[in-house]
Amino acid sequence: MAIFRYKASDKSGRKKAGQVVGLSESDASARLKKKDLTPISLVNITHTLDMRFLMMIAPIKVKDLAIFTRQFSVMISANVPVVESLVILVDQTENISLKNLISEIGFEVDSGSFLSEAFSKRPKIFSEFFINIVRSGETSGKLDEVLNYLADEMEQNYDMVAKIKGAMIYPIFVTAGLIGVGIVLMIYVIPNLTAILTETNAVLPFSTRVVIGASNFFKNYLWLVGLIIVAIWVAMHFYLKTYFGKRQMDVVKLRMPIFGKLFKYIYLMRFTRSLSTLLKGGVTITKSLEITADVIGNIIYRELIIETLNAINDGNPVSMVMENSSYIPKMVPQMIAVGERTGKLDSVLDRITTFYSRDTANMLDNLSKLMEPIIMVIMGVGVGIMVAAVIMPMYNMASQF
Repeated sequence: MAIFRYKASDKSGRKKAGQVVGLSESDASARLKKKDLTPISLVNITHTLDMRFLMMIAPIKVKDLAIFTRQFSVMISANVPVVESLVILVDQTENISLKNLISEIGFEVDSGSFLSEAFSKRPKIFSEFFINIVRSGETSGKLDEVLNYLADEMEQNYDMVAKIKGAMIYPIFVTAGLIGVGIVLMIYVIPNLTAILTETNAVLPFSTRVVIGASNFFKNYLWLVGLIIVAIWVAMHFYLKTYFGKRQMDVVKLRMPIFGKLFKYIYLMRFTRSLSTLLKGGVTITKSLEITADVIGNIIYRELIIETLNAINDGNPVSMVMENSSYIPKMVPQMIAVGERTGKLDSVLDRITTFYSRDTANMLDNLSKLMEPIIMVIMGVGVGIMVAAVIMPMYNMASQF
């Protein structure tokens, strides 16, 4: 399936231009005629340089995939054939990269490939979780249902990430502002203020000498500070690419004050929701755990899931390993054990997901409120240091005259 740039005229003779998708030039022309447009010219732009450039500056985002999945599920539910659904989605999609991707998938499916097979050829876009859910829907004949599950999953993940980003905008903005103001003070303001104090040859308090020393260092060696920051960033970048580095960072995330509990709930919610969705899609418990281990996004929980998988293969229940983990609240393995005994594990996992979704939402709502007093304390400490180191000595000096 290709994307064509067209020029056409409508019934009134007015010229129109745009893009249309088709299996061939004749197919694209037929699609334009169905829209009461008479083709003047059709140019295949699927693999042109300008198309590649547009795709490079317009990457496919999670929101784009979530919208695509939701629209796809609606069309399949309405008994629209898969290929025809993909063609319609190409016309409706604004993101040029996603438009090209859907057209390629549509061509492969029209050529005889399974939908899941077409998705699996693009692992950078579609996760193993996504692919296996689609495959289970194709096998069971419930493609519309599993696409609906996927759309819900992606939308919930997107909403959660958006809430986290929204909650962090204020503290990040204030912190960046404080750092910027601090650098300006150290380089331009403090030297002028402290010059008066140093000219008096008076014995300066320790805090004043520290501030003057820091100011002189920043003024003379700002380039070195920048170089050190870049070096640390590069070193951390490569360190966090190693397994040990990733594991250490994941441990830090779970043990952070304030955020540690939030991260723990997010990973638990991701685990229960993913496992529940896979089980509902007809994927076996062992395969579901394998996939969930890869999509959870935290090495500590991945190791825990792999350990659980090994325990299941040895004939033990899912809840056994989780009962002894400090990263899993006691309620979770207890509820999972109930689900195993009653044969309703997917339903129990849904309830756990709902519970932690509410708690996570409440924590995100309160995050900004919780950060405000912390930022105020940091600002107060900074102002206090400046007053003690600069303002008070100058006041004392002035009072002597």
